[in-house]
Amino acid sequence: MKYMLMIFSNEKAEQSATDADNQAMMAAYGAYSQALVQAGAMSAGERLKPTSTATTVRITGGRTEVLDGPYAETKEQLGGYYLIEAKDLDQALSWAARCPGASHGVIEVRPVWEM
Repeated sequence: MKYMLMIFSNEKAEQSATDADNQAMMAAYGAYSQALVQAGAMSAGERLKPTSTATTVRITGGRTEVLDGPYAETKEQLGGYYLIEAKDLDQALSWAARCPGASHGVIEVRPVWEM
């Protein structure tokens, strides 16, 4: 079954991290991604650019509205994701707990509704 691991963290805290902190975090994510690949669990994964680069689109009254920025102001922002294969929710949660982002933010785990 496919699960999306959505990585939420505080962008402002990340932007104020030192170069050494950023290098350590990138190394941790590299090792985590490699573990997913070696286990055959990795389907996809990417880091997202900051919410300041986001554009929100919605249809209201038949008209398209395009707005700069994220849909909602929150303490933690979606910063990246992994799409994984796991035999069940317990295995997906185990992978989420191993994600480096779990130590400074939250990982939302959600099953993919395959069409």
